[in-house]
Amino acid sequence: MILLFYISSFVAVAATILAITRFHPVHALLYLVVSFLAAALIFLSLGSPFIAVLEVIVYAGAIIVLFIFVVMMLNLGKDTALQEKNWLRPKVWIGPSLLVLILLVEMIVLLLKTEDTAMQVTVVDPRKVSLALFGEYIIALELAGFLLMAGIVGAAHIGKQKKKRLHRFLQEEVMENVKI
Repeated sequence: MILLFYISSFVAVAATILAITRFHPVHALLYLVVSFLAAALIFLSLGSPFIAVLEVIVYAGAIIVLFIFVVMMLNLGKDTALQEKNWLRPKVWIGPSLLVLILLVEMIVLLLKTEDTAMQVTVVDPRKVSLALFGEYIIALELAGFLLMAGIVGAAHIGKQKKKRLHRFLQEEVMENVKI
């Protein structure tokens, strides 16, 4: 159990570092999904299946969909569609696929593990989670909502601009292609 925890922790750290260091947003999102799945597996190995499911549904599901929506909104035009097609070559999927394969093997081992001692799982009622979120942590929840709304409004404002401006990393890439 401890070995599985360390493996998923290593995958989470590696995927997060790769997500931060990628220049292309699609590549960063792929590694971010792997990082969220690894964090969910960490919670599962610690005996918190409810939090693991929430991690997959909220972060790997809803938040990534929001990020993909923003990336799609910012990538306008045929040139960017062609550039994104070049980004999604099969070699791009090798890194995230290997990390997810490690997590899949780890999850299968964790689920098929037959021990005499049962895993100590504390049952957390979803009602208790909702009471904590909307009771004690209501201000933090509202601030997170405001932060997400500001991100969406900012992305909409950037996406509506008439003049086409490339991101600074994309600008350097275009300049390198022109020099060659």
